[in-house]
Amino acid sequence: GNTSTIPVRGEGAIGKGGGQEAMLRSRLACAPLRLAGRRAAALSSSTGGLRRRGGLGPDEKRQLRTDHLDQALRLVRACATRGFDEGVSVDVLLNVDAKRTEERVRGRVLLPHGQGKTVRVAVFARGEKADQAREAGADVVGAEDLVEEVLKGRLDFERVLATPDTLPALARAARVLGPKGLMPNPKRGTVVTDIAEAIQRSKAGEVEFRAQLAGLVMVGVGKVSFGTKKLTDNLLAALDAVLSARPDRFRGKPPKRITISSAMGPGVDLDHTLW
Repeated sequence: GNTSTIPVRGEGAIGKGGGQEAMLRSRLACAPLRLAGRRAAALSSSTGGLRRRGGLGPDEKRQLRTDHLDQALRLVRACATRGFDEGVSVDVLLNVDAKRTEERVRGRVLLPHGQGKTVRVAVFARGEKADQAREAGADVVGAEDLVEEVLKGRLDFERVLATPDTLPALARAARVLGPKGLMPNPKRGTVVTDIAEAIQRSKAGEVEFRAQLAGLVMVGVGKVSFGTKKLTDNLLAALDAVLSARPDRFRGKPPKRITISSAMGPGVDLDHTLW
């Protein structure tokens, strides 16, 4: 009845099948998922007194979170049995009212180990800035000519950056880029002057996040094949960024719920009070 005893497949087996017997063992390992909440409650209870007395320093708190994520990720990885390298994401239900303008949460986070996928970056820039973009590794670079291509249906990129001087020309493409969430916006950090740094961050795994109306934020943090250490690093960075993006009056208060899961697996609830 203890989730820490659940068998977990080795690092090399995740996402690579392993035969019917291995798959059956992994599915059986997922059966005690209902106990994850009890495990989290026990962990919360064991550290609650220290937290109430203020006895946990930053390093101790981070170690508790790391150990807790390690346990949860073992469950997530054990349940990734679909035979391909599933993505892993975290859902954070915030204690904010996203319908209120002053409580909307959005931001960016640079994941230490990226998301495990190649990001194609398009840059709207002219002259010297366009040259800098090409040198920095942008996949698509242009100005008015690129606007015309977008209007004709070109959307072979996942991130769009723009220099301020191209915004008037880019406005024509807003009806195409906007619904896809690709339209550059100063508030999202995608209208930039240091184009090389912005491209490098995009390529290195910078992720945008935004709270939906219910206050739910979803962030992809990598692949099952990353292993628990890299996924833990990415999760800690993502959670820190999301919770820090809340209005000041919510700082230091835990969110309503934190759940991690693989693309096709069940969700594993964390002890949200640790955050």
